[in-house]
Amino acid sequence: MAENTFEAKSYSDPMPMPSGAPMLAGYADAEMVEKGLKRYQIRNLPKFSFKTDEGLSENVVKEISASKNEPEWMLEKRLHSLRIFKSKPMPNWGPDLSELNFDNLTYYVKPEGHKTKNWDEVPDYIHKTFDKLGIPEAEKKFLAGVGAMYDSEVLYHSIQKKLTDQGVIFMGTDQALQEYPEIVKKYFMTKCVPPGDNKFSALHGAVWSGGSFLYVPKGVKIEQPLQIYFIMNYPEYGQFEHTLIIGEEGSSFQYIEGCSAPQYNESSLHSAVVEIFAKKNSRVRYTSVQNWSKNVYNLNTKRAIVEEKAVMEWIGGTLGSKLTMLYPCSVMVGEGARADHLNIAFAGEGQNKDGGAKVIIEAPNCSANVIAKSIAKGGGVTTYRGLVRIKKGCKGAKVQVRCDGLILDGKSKADTVPRMEIGENQVSIGHEASVGRISAEQLQYLQSRGISEEEATRLIVSGFIEPIIKQLPLEYAVEINRLIEMEIEGL
Repeated sequence: MAENTFEAKSYSDPMPMPSGAPMLAGYADAEMVEKGLKRYQIRNLPKFSFKTDEGLSENVVKEISASKNEPEWMLEKRLHSLRIFKSKPMPNWGPDLSELNFDNLTYYVKPEGHKTKNWDEVPDYIHKTFDKLGIPEAEKKFLAGVGAMYDSEVLYHSIQKKLTDQGVIFMGTDQALQEYPEIVKKYFMTKCVPPGDNKFSALHGAVWSGGSFLYVPKGVKIEQPLQIYFIMNYPEYGQFEHTLIIGEEGSSFQYIEGCSAPQYNESSLHSAVVEIFAKKNSRVRYTSVQNWSKNVYNLNTKRAIVEEKAVMEWIGGTLGSKLTMLYPCSVMVGEGARADHLNIAFAGEGQNKDGGAKVIIEAPNCSANVIAKSIAKGGGVTTYRGLVRIKKGCKGAKVQVRCDGLILDGKSKADTVPRMEIGENQVSIGHEASVGRISAEQLQYLQSRGISEEEATRLIVSGFIEPIIKQLPLEYAVEINRLIEMEIEGL
């Protein structure tokens, strides 16, 4: 993108958007979570049945499409996206991406094994990796459906029979392209996130693979979450899963993504696209907790189109990665639509977290609430970059934005870069922002009650992120709290 996309009169994300985190959903108590945290970084020797050569070319794109036996229209979309990618310069705003070398990356790695609904049929080396992350324990305990993606392919997808009987579809996006081509063609990178949205959405459109397709019919309400895990194991690799979620009128459900990768010296790229369609009176909650290793560029585009009286909820935890650029976007096109954006970002040594939210209102009486919390330590950098755009005629719109940054030492940095474009007078808009250190008075007060300085710091941080944590399922709340505690140990 040559220009800052906040200037563009479109839905464009001010950059790619990210996706999920490493999940340890099967662990219900802190001790088990800690054991899982020590093991999730386990690295397998790369095993694959096919991969493309390094670098990005038309031949690589054709190889990916041919290996999946895709229809001609999808190949044409891929090649069109590749042309857009090559025509767009790198973003000239935000974090520095100059070290990202597209020629050194491998864009498609097909692991050994085949797609299955039976966990016992998953290859042993993948089976062990996901067992350590809580699959299938989590599935048995509280998930309505679960998927597992390893490198470029989803090898496992399962959903409760009672939901398939109700018409719910939950499968890999590649599989959906084969079984439901007309639905995929209608929604895939058309009006929600087109390839020309930004440079990285164009890259994604050219080389996408894997991800989840979720279709919930009219009036169906799913009580338990559906979840997919993403693992990047191959070094100097790009993962480009595509998530397509359609909630028909009156439906209600929660979808969760989790991501992780082993640590390599070489940089890797994660550039996903998430497209969500929340139809009239539906309620969709999308939760993403990512803890990529610190050699990963996490650059994604996530957007929802929210229709009349629908509710869209974004809940995110951004803990890992070398550099993250993530700005989930809600486009409210129906009267009375609502969007909630809640996010925690943590940046430690060598990490840069540039994230926020985009709220675009195109209908009257819509509302949105944005709460963003960031923590920086060890020279880490956090930035809230947000956009509120209300078009003329959208009377009665209400938007409240609050972003708070907590700095744990003198080397770290936190910034706030909000933008508001208000085209209507009869609206209510609020923006609050704060950045600060843990005060000596707070620490002294807690220490006077017999609490150590380290424990006092943990308590203050826990209270700081509590508004987001309380919205997460118990297993995820425990995991994020423990991850942050481990990061601040020794301060």
